[in-house]
Amino acid sequence: MSDRQIIGRIVVLTGHGKGKSSSAFGMALRAAGWDKRVCVIQFIKKASRKTGEIQAAQRLGIEWHTLGDGFTWDSPDLERDKATSRRIWQFCQEKILSAAYDMIILDEINAVLSWGWLDLPAVLHCLQVEKPAPLHLILTGRDAPAELMAAADTVTEMVEVKHAFQQGVRACKGIEF
Repeated sequence: MSDRQIIGRIVVLTGHGKGKSSSAFGMALRAAGWDKRVCVIQFIKKASRKTGEIQAAQRLGIEWHTLGDGFTWDSPDLERDKATSRRIWQFCQEKILSAAYDMIILDEINAVLSWGWLDLPAVLHCLQVEKPAPLHLILTGRDAPAELMAAADTVTEMVEVKHAFQQGVRACKGIEF
């Protein structure tokens, strides 16, 4: 079967354990290794934040867009964050409908969907009806809505058993960012 005949998958990575974005970025690495066109769009993380995955993506030719306002639990303006999420979703739709990519990762979209910041039926319509057939979509974030998980081809829930942060260990380069 040629790559053009492949039917793209919708993969949802959710749960309260560590590893949702890391798993998605691992898939981006795999796809880039096969010369696939990959785009990552981050909903919550701030563009000014320097991370190892962004640096690696630049070296590998992975298109990367960090468009959020920062972590929402620190936000002084949730209305601004909601509007930012809606603008990011419009950007996502343009990328999805462009047919320019083999894989698009929508990092933290599950969270903004669960908070009601995006219209879930409209997002599902784009994913199920408008998405080009060969495009793989990877959606990450806690609390993925049940309807999104039902629409997905693959769903993985990360379960936190233990996390170093609970013992006061700060985030570490190469592990958390």
